[in-house]
Amino acid sequence: MKQLTHSDVKNKQQQFPITIVCDAIRTPENIGMCFRISESFGVEKIFFHENSPSVENRKVINTARNTISKINYEYYTNFEETIQQLKQEGNTIIGIEITDKSINIQDFDFKNNQKIVLLLGSERNGIENINLVDTTIAIPMYGKNSSMNVIHSLAITLYEVTNQLAVSC
Repeated sequence: MKQLTHSDVKNKQQQFPITIVCDAIRTPENIGMCFRISESFGVEKIFFHENSPSVENRKVINTARNTISKINYEYYTNFEETIQQLKQEGNTIIGIEITDKSINIQDFDFKNNQKIVLLLGSERNGIENINLVDTTIAIPMYGKNSSMNVIHSLAITLYEVTNQLAVSC
């Protein structure tokens, strides 16, 4: 067995109709990892709140590992206006959040949605206005803790979404 290097691996480069909206995420490492994970899973675009750490932040740059230039992103000022605009553009807004109406991620049919927005809540308060989403999904967990890091949740969700979408493409 030989461990492969980056130059040995030729990924099937594919982009999916997925947009990420980060609702007031404040940790630079989470912003950087959002770029890295999103680029790995073929996300089209990321939206960050204007108060989120900048792409010039050293920790964001180091954590993103050269993916900032590989994915479209923009900053927004008004969360509600941004979500409403994305809805008008035909996106289904899916909150990654634990609610009394959340659907287990593996039971949600992502293929039934033409364009998907995955909405990530802030590290402390979750999604700012949960009533703006079309639905919420949750990742089943088996430990005592009921939540995990926002970017870990994103990675698990993108794995499930792209697995479903890649089969239908």
